[in-house]
Order: sequence, then C-alpha cells, then structure tokens
Amino acid sequence: MHCDESDDPMSRHIEMLACQTVRLGLQGRVNGSHLTSMHSMDNYYVSKLMALMAEARLSAIANPLINITLQGRHDTYPKRRGMTRVPELMAAGIPVAFGHDDSMDPWYSLGSADMLEVASMGLHVAQMTGQSQMRTCFQSVTETPATIMGLVDYGIAPGCFADMVLLQAGDPIEAIRLSPPRLAVVRRGRVVSEQSPATARLNLAGRPASVDFLLRL
Repeated sequence: MHCDESDDPMSRHIEMLACQTVRLGLQGRVNGSHLTSMHSMDNYYVSKLMALMAEARLSAIANPLINITLQGRHDTYPKRRGMTRVPELMAAGIPVAFGHDDSMDPWYSLGSADMLEVASMGLHVAQMTGQSQMRTCFQSVTETPATIMGLVDYGIAPGCFADMVLLQAGDPIEAIRLSPPRLAVVRRGRVVSEQSPATARLNLAGRPASVDFLLRL
C-alpha cells in the first residue's frame, strides 16, 4: 500500500493500515511503501507506531531517490531529508526494502532502474555507513524484497532458480561503492546479458600500467 508520502507529521495512513492488518488477520502479508511522514513525526508517537507495525508484522519500502527529491520541497532551512526512519524500523524488527519508484517520469526525470544506485543513496541518506549497515543496505535491494514479495526458490543455493547478476566486485560493500560492471545477467540459467570487465590504464612515469579498483586486504 502507498502510505504517508508527504511531510505531514499528522498523517496516519500507516497506523490505519497496521490496525486493519490485525483486524483482518493479514499479519505478515502487508507492506507500506514510502512512509515519509514518519520522518517528520514526533518521536514518542513513532515509538508507539513502530510497535504497532511490528505487531501487525508489516514490512516497509523506502524509495531513497524519489523520497529525497520530492520531500522537503516546501522547507527552507534546515531542510528535512524526507526518507522514512530506515535504521529505526529495522531495529524494531520491521523488514525494510529499498525501491526505485519513479524513473524518467514527471516526478523523477533521472533514474536507470539501477538498484545499486538505490542502495548507495539509501545508505547515505539513512547514514548507514558502518560495515554491517552497508551489508544490510545491500540486502535491502536483494534478499529483503524477495522475502517481502514471497518469492520461492530464491537465492544462491542448490535447487533454486538460476537467476543472478554477476558483478565485478568482491563483496556487497564493494558492489555498492564501485557500482561495477554487470559481467553477466542470468535468467533461469540462461545468460541474457554480458559486459566486459572495467579496466583503466595509466600513462604516468613510475606508476603501474593499470588500475585495479577492487580493495585488496
């Protein structure tokens, strides 16, 4: 459900959604998208709201690119970031995924449907730059949305669908940091897209002839 996409701290859409979810016995099957009003709500009210959301086993989707573009438009300074309270929701046990939302439309004239860009923007706006937090943001564009959508046979394990994107990166943090080439996109075991690895050559005296962007520890 599209909920609370405004800067209005008095908006109560997600509270109603949580209440109706419990009333109808739909716990674990309902998602609230955007929830940007939570950014402006009173902290005490939000503490009760998140408990209600957790009781209803709601999940949430933040849309970092569009949320920080549209929200806070009427602010002077200080200007609100607008995106919902991602780390706080996660700490309350509420699954949070990142979405792209608009792309090349009247609300957001940019966008390439690149979920690594979304993860990068999300961790910056939410100030989730710790090592474990960055890995969680990677999960917010991979495993978490798959769980929210109830996908079956998902993941890199025997018996799952052979759906994957092979990145030129050593781990999730490098994937977000570098936004590397997608060496292969595989759908149901068939390679549908390929890209050459990124390379860079230097012509500087006393320096290596090539650059390896990957972090070698």
